[in-house]
Amino acid sequence: EVQLVESGGGLVQTGGSLRLSCAASGFTHNAYAIRWFRQAPGKEREGVSCVSCGDGVTNYADFVKGRFSISCDNAKNTVYLQMESLKPEDTAVYYCARDWLRDCSTSAYYRLDYWGQGTQVTVSS
Repeated sequence: EVQLVESGGGLVQTGGSLRLSCAASGFTHNAYAIRWFRQAPGKEREGVSCVSCGDGVTNYADFVKGRFSISCDNAKNTVYLQMESLKPEDTAVYYCARDWLRDCSTSAYYRLDYWGQGTQVTVSS
């Protein structure tokens, strides 16, 4: 059974850091792209970052460039999102998803076939 399980969310002050994890099971994550999304209350879900663990290609939304870093642990079949210099506007539920096309240079929702349950990140001002 394919599963994605996020963890690592929490409450942090402005300027703080968190590391989110997306643990994959039922498939080998480096054969796909893994994407992070977030959704704040009353807002649409937006893409945050993407990694193709098989070749190390990454992609970031402009609003997190220089602050967030995505990485893979192939031995643990886990993708991490290291978040630094957090701002109140980063407050959201963060989700990871599997993209069946291992291509972070393009994106399409129809390619996202599995999602995790989400983890809450709250940044206080």
